[in-house]
Amino acid sequence: MYEIISKRTLNPTVTMMDIYAPLVAKKAEPGQFIILRVDEEGERIPLTVAGYDRAAGTVKIIFQIVGATTMKLDRKNVGECLADFCGPLGRATETDGLGKVCIVGGGVGCAIALPVAQKLHSLGCEVHSVIGFRNKDLLILEDEFRACSARLDVMTDDGSYGRKGVVTEPLKEALEGGEKYDMVIAIGPLVMMKFVVATARPFGVPVTVSMNPIMIDGTGMCGGCRLTVGGSTKFACVDGPDFDGYEVDFDEAMERSRMYSDFEARAREEACNLFKKEVE
Repeated sequence: MYEIISKRTLNPTVTMMDIYAPLVAKKAEPGQFIILRVDEEGERIPLTVAGYDRAAGTVKIIFQIVGATTMKLDRKNVGECLADFCGPLGRATETDGLGKVCIVGGGVGCAIALPVAQKLHSLGCEVHSVIGFRNKDLLILEDEFRACSARLDVMTDDGSYGRKGVVTEPLKEALEGGEKYDMVIAIGPLVMMKFVVATARPFGVPVTVSMNPIMIDGTGMCGGCRLTVGGSTKFACVDGPDFDGYEVDFDEAMERSRMYSDFEARAREEACNLFKKEVE
């Protein structure tokens, strides 16, 4: 069993936990993910490794409360345990040999972007970070990004904090101003990553995107996480999650991501009703 060592609410819909999983912590790297089950009857869900402490044997996860399983996970408290916590899975983000990188994170995708930014900073890379949220109330991890970034732009859609606008604006300004990035790394909603790629394309800067489609087994056997990359079928769980942004078919990925939206909504409603009955 995997004990919850710490729990912290980052905003009304996002929670951070440290899980005691020493074998996972021993080998985890930024960009990789784990698959967990809250209980023995629960579904398997993938969550990206948001940090790790090899000495303490803990792995940090950050998740948005969007469905039945994340609702159940959020109801767990410090001292309680998870049934399964398997990993690390996937390929780690390539960080070697990069001198200047722009990290672009959107929403809860910032939880995935942060350990990448921290790793690059520790290697002596100059990190410019752009993080974006719908509004101030959804802001997460600003202090952590500031600590590992030579430059940080915070964007909100409504202008309630930082600059008003989208994350592609500071990126375009930097590129037009002559910044020479070895890589742009974009992690967030599919539509955001699509437009980051479109923004960088005229300047010829390489773009890596982190894909998080539906996953079940995490070993490439189920085929649920398939993507079209460079005209070929790839599986995010074993070939990724990182891919060359210029080669990803984002329109197909967005269409596939909507396939189970009705099912997810029903599952969330059932979970909400169950929790209400427990309270009553």
